[in-house]
Amino acid sequence: MGIISTYWPHVLAVISVFMGGIAAIHAAMTKREVRAAVGWVGVIILSPIVGALIYMLVGVNRIRRKSLLLRRLVSHSDAARILAEHVVEDDTYIRRFGSRMAALRRLGQRVTGLPLVGGNHIDILSTGDETYNAFCAAIDAAERSVILETYIFDRDRVGLRIADSLIAARKRGVEVRVLVDAVGARYSVPSIFGHLDEGGVPVAAFNGKVIMGLRLPYANLRTHRKIMVVDGTTAFVGGMNIREGFTGRLADRDTHFRVHGPVVADFFAVAAEDWNFETGETLNGPAWSLSLAPSVDETAAFARAVVSGPDGTLETNHKLLMGAFSVAERSIRIMSPYFLPDNVLLGALATAARRGVAVEIVVPSKNNLAIVARAMMAQFEMVVRDGSRVFHASGPFDHSKLLVVDGKWVFIGSSNLDSRSMRLNFEIDMEVHDEDFAQRVEARILGARDGGEELTLDMLRSRPFPLRLTDRIFWLGSPYL
Repeated sequence: MGIISTYWPHVLAVISVFMGGIAAIHAAMTKREVRAAVGWVGVIILSPIVGALIYMLVGVNRIRRKSLLLRRLVSHSDAARILAEHVVEDDTYIRRFGSRMAALRRLGQRVTGLPLVGGNHIDILSTGDETYNAFCAAIDAAERSVILETYIFDRDRVGLRIADSLIAARKRGVEVRVLVDAVGARYSVPSIFGHLDEGGVPVAAFNGKVIMGLRLPYANLRTHRKIMVVDGTTAFVGGMNIREGFTGRLADRDTHFRVHGPVVADFFAVAAEDWNFETGETLNGPAWSLSLAPSVDETAAFARAVVSGPDGTLETNHKLLMGAFSVAERSIRIMSPYFLPDNVLLGALATAARRGVAVEIVVPSKNNLAIVARAMMAQFEMVVRDGSRVFHASGPFDHSKLLVVDGKWVFIGSSNLDSRSMRLNFEIDMEVHDEDFAQRVEARILGARDGGEELTLDMLRSRPFPLRLTDRIFWLGSPYL
C-alpha cells in the first residue's frame, strides 16, 4: 500500500497512456470518416482515462460476428431452391421497369448480396390496431413456429395481449422465440421478459441483459429491427414497435406490412441469425422449415430484404438510398419521423432536385423526441434552399418510414433517415419494385403532405434568432441522437 500511495500518479499515468493508446489506435484504424476519427482521438487524448472509457461505451460501432444469413440458415429446407427459381432476371425486369431502374436492381444485388425475387404479395397495415390484430391472428393460427424480433415490447395492454398469444401458442406445441433489444426492453418497467418466461416462451435480450450488464464495448449498438415470421410462410416487417400508444382513436401513427412469398426467407434468415448470435441456438428442424408459395400473378411484387448493421452489412441501407436518389427521374417522396441524413444523402437529394426531380419530405409536426425535432428544424433551411420541399404533417405523431421513387420503387422498414439507423443500429428494410404497391404507399405519403403545412424558406428564416441558434446547437449533436 505504501508503494501505491507513493507512486499512484505514475501508475495512473501508465494506465492512461495504455488505455488511451489502445483506444486512439482503434479509432484511427476503424473509423470510416476522417472527422469521426479525429474527433474521437481528440476526446481520448484530452480526457485521459475518461475519454477512453467513453469511447469504449459509445464509440465502438462495429460488431465482428460470423455472418450466417440465408446461405447457411436455410440449408436445411427447400428455401434456397425456391428463391433460385424466382430470382428476377435482367430481361424480365427491363420489360417491366426499363433499363434505368434495372441499374438500381443490380446495385441492390451487389450491396446486399441477396437476390431480387418475384412472386411476393404485400399488405399495408395502416394503424396499430390493424397491425396488432393481424399479429395475434397469425400467432393464434400458427401450427409450427413463431420468431419475433423487435426493438420495443412494452408490458402494457397491447404487449400483454401479444405475449399471451405467444404463450398460448407455446402451450399448444408451437416453437416460439422472442428477441428484444436490451435498450428497448428498458422502455417498460417491469419488462415483458418475466411474463414471457413464466409462460414458457424462450426470450432473450439482444446485446445485453434487461437490467444490468450491457455487453461492452457494444452497448451503443441496438437491434432496431421489427420482424415476425409465422410458420415460415408469413412475415411482418416495418416500423412499428409493440406498445399501446399506437392504438385507439388518438393514437400515434405508424405503418407496418404483412408479406407473403419468397422474400419471407430473407426475413427469417435475419431473425434466426440474430437469435443465434445472442443465444447460440440454431433454428432448424421441421418446425422451422419454410413454406414459400410464390404468387402465380405475373404482376406480383419484386422484392428484396435490405439488411443493415454495424457488422458485415454496414451502411447497406445508405448505399441503396444513394443509388435510388441517383436514378430518380420524376419524384422522390419521403415520410420519416426522424429526418437527419448525413451530408452525402443530403447532397444526393439536392442534386436530384436540381435535375428537376420533385423531392418532397414529410415529417410529423408533433414529435416524440423534442431534441430530434429541433435538430431537424435546423437542417430544413438548407434542405429547402437546395430545392426540396418539406411538409409538417398535422395530427398525432407519425412514426412511419416510407420512401417512393418515381412511383415504381419503394423502400420500407425499420430504418430512419439518421446516422443511428445508417451506422449504429441493426436494421431490416425491404425494397419493392412494383407500381401498384408504390401507388398505395405514395397515397399514404401524399395524404399526410396535403393535410399538412409546407415549410418555406421565408418561414424558416423568420424564426427568432435564439430559437434558430438553439436548433443549431441540437443539430451539432445529430450524429449521436
